[in-house]
Amino acid sequence: MENILDPNLRKIMNADSLIPYERYGSVNSGLEWKQLSGATGSGYECFFIRFKPGGKSVPHLHSGGEEFFVVEGSLTDCDGTVYKAGDFVRFDPGSKHMSYSASGCLLLTIIHGENIEIDTDLSLGSSLLE
Repeated sequence: MENILDPNLRKIMNADSLIPYERYGSVNSGLEWKQLSGATGSGYECFFIRFKPGGKSVPHLHSGGEEFFVVEGSLTDCDGTVYKAGDFVRFDPGSKHMSYSASGCLLLTIIHGENIEIDTDLSLGSSLLE
């Protein structure tokens, strides 16, 4: 059988060599990431994001939606819901939240539209931070 694959048109990436997460105008020292496809501001992004132990995201609004697969570890959302390795989570357009990982986690994330930082109190309850 003829090989129809052009290896020059394939990209293989992994979660090694993540860089500091700089979004919303500043570096979030609790997060690191690696862009896989799309680009910030393009309306579509796919990336790995690692929450270091104790890392948390800023409160944000999903203009077009967000989906992620928990590759390893666990992530706690601002309402106390815990997502664990193997979970696939989808947030519809207009949803807002922030998340925290006590022990760290790795997510494969897809964003449709934009994630917009919001100035609101979606604080994680103190019991979630212990």
